Amino acid sequence: MDSGVTAWLLTSSALVFLMIPGLAFFYGGMNRSKSVLNMLMMVMGALFIVGILWALYGYSMAYGSTAGYFVGSFTDYFGLEAALAPPAEGDAFPVMVDVVFQAMFACLTVGLIAGALADRMKFGAWIIFAAIWASLVYFPVAHWVWGGGWIGQLNIGGAEVIDFAGGTAVHINAGAAALAVALILGKRLGWPKTPMRPHNLTMVMLGAGLLWFGWFGFNAGSAYAADNTAAIAATNTLVATCGAGIAWLIVEKIRDGKATSLGAASGIVAGLVAITPACANVTPLGAILIGIISGAVCAWAVTIKYKLGYDDSFDVVGIHLVGGIVGTLALGFLASDIAAEGGQNGLLYGGSINLLIVQIIAAVGVMVYSFILAGIIALVLKSTMGIREDEEDEVGGIDLAEHAETAYELGDSGGGGAFAGVGHAARAKEVE
Repeated sequence: MDSGVTAWLLTSSALVFLMIPGLAFFYGGMNRSKSVLNMLMMVMGALFIVGILWALYGYSMAYGSTAGYFVGSFTDYFGLEAALAPPAEGDAFPVMVDVVFQAMFACLTVGLIAGALADRMKFGAWIIFAAIWASLVYFPVAHWVWGGGWIGQLNIGGAEVIDFAGGTAVHINAGAAALAVALILGKRLGWPKTPMRPHNLTMVMLGAGLLWFGWFGFNAGSAYAADNTAAIAATNTLVATCGAGIAWLIVEKIRDGKATSLGAASGIVAGLVAITPACANVTPLGAILIGIISGAVCAWAVTIKYKLGYDDSFDVVGIHLVGGIVGTLALGFLASDIAAEGGQNGLLYGGSINLLIVQIIAAVGVMVYSFILAGIIALVLKSTMGIREDEEDEVGGIDLAEHAETAYELGDSGGGGAFAGVGHAARAKEVE
């Protein structure tokens, strides 16, 4: 066992974990104050349920042995007992290190979807959706890409799919699901005529900073070694994100006359998303170009919802789906064996069009599968238990209706422990 590699992967796992509360802050700050706690709960609730399912059967479905290309064995690592053994001869790290590292990807990916559904989805319905979508979509798709499934096996004229850290499995996957559920859930009451401005932009920027920090573990950790590849991935994660932030602000300035902090935070995430699949396979100049393109394209893409009329609350589609597609397809042009020694070249480095073709197939395959399955799951839940909050609760705020709490008790002395929110709700009823 290589203790250095093991330590790096455990550290990367902790970095990726920090992205989850970072995402909660990022989304929570963009929410209205009456529903901010619900958004934090949606992200953290997804962490709770997906973490358990990953241990029970998720890791096995994603990384277990397979007789085909769709999903791994359900039983190979069920309950993770088989992963408890020390590393075999020649293995650099224990299986359990891979389990915890990849668990963070699964929990984060499901949480990404929540940003499209703010202010209007029942919390119970969200938790059930998260459990089913993770089981039927994320676990199999992770197997497709990284566990020996059909995307990992796809080969056209010697060109194979490149997805170093999750452009397809994480971002396109979550973005497509977010679009499907947002369409079925419907628009927020009053949207788009009623202003629904972020209630705390400081929280948004804090969340973006935590995401960027944790993303170094997300991308560089995916090298599965503390080596040159990890260093390239980390550097490209830095410079691509800087390029995206600048590009987003330029588009904002030209389009709206102002460069905003919300735009800067959104540009950060757009750049991080786009460089994820490409971080170890492009040069720093290629990474900067990917960042600039993603920042500009995503800044435009977030306006599409107003033209098409779907309510994606916090632009999961415009940033994660679109950004994931940009980064995945950019590899068809910018992949370089200078960065990935012995790797593939994109069109701009003398490679064939076959790499672009396999990248398109992978992106479309994940997008279509996730969109359809997420839509089916949402429709079944809608027809059985209901997924939309009552209109009265939506107007009054989901925090109080779902959790018996409010984020900000202005003028209240505070205190009261874990049941303070319930007491507040009871007092409110007494007053009525």
